Amino acid sequence: MAGRTAVGLLGADDPAPVGLFNAAGASPFLLIGDHAGSAVPAALGDLGLAAPDRGRHIAIDIGVHGLGHALATLIDAPFLHQYYSRLVIDCNRDPEQAEAIPPLSDGSRVSGNEGLDATARAARVAAIHAPYHAAIAATIAARRAAGRATILLSLHSFTPVMDGIARPWDVGVLHWLGRTDFAQAMLDALRADAALTVGDNQPYQMDATDHTVPRHAFPHQLPYAEMPYAEIEVRQDLIGDVTDQHIWAQRLAQAAQSAADHIGYGSNVAVKGL
Repeated sequence: MAGRTAVGLLGADDPAPVGLFNAAGASPFLLIGDHAGSAVPAALGDLGLAAPDRGRHIAIDIGVHGLGHALATLIDAPFLHQYYSRLVIDCNRDPEQAEAIPPLSDGSRVSGNEGLDATARAARVAAIHAPYHAAIAATIAARRAAGRATILLSLHSFTPVMDGIARPWDVGVLHWLGRTDFAQAMLDALRADAALTVGDNQPYQMDATDHTVPRHAFPHQLPYAEMPYAEIEVRQDLIGDVTDQHIWAQRLAQAAQSAADHIGYGSNVAVKGL
């Protein structure tokens, strides 16, 4: 396949690997979207996938792009997100791991990811994965240099059914090591709404397979200071259109404001329209 061994993977007409909305946002929050995009570099064609597969959850976290922009506006936060599909390279996985470029995903064969040599894998890391994480690191470093606190809020979405099993949660809050106080406060704030079914490390548990939050928020990853964080998973059928994305942005904005207040970061959080 064209582009498999290309060093300069992205062409002039390909989008940049990093999107940044509301860069000057004044709140403590930094929103990130590892799987917000579905683009594929022109050099990689369609990765051997039909169009319906390229729109499935295997390729993109459905609803996160719109949710992130709406939430960023409400809480006046930057939203830094990936434009490329997780099937090109998964920015929430260690690029050294095979699962970062999967040849099979939820039953769908990704033939464009089969048999890649080290050069082809390195091209995807250099063009997409590395710039994305460099942008997160640079944003955090600039905030620290300016004396600004940061709460890292990672946005994801999940399927209503997986492997034939229905998932009852409306939203999940994921956490693991480091400063989990914000995540716990987010859990409490979301659970205050009796209409919501809220998962604690459900439908996924944050662990060593996660890459972005541990890399940028955990204390052992110098030179970054330990920072409050949470990874939010919203069920995809609840954020499938613009109206629902705005409803969920309001819910998450209120919960995030409450959680930030709880841990002492709320003095400059003002949720617009609330």
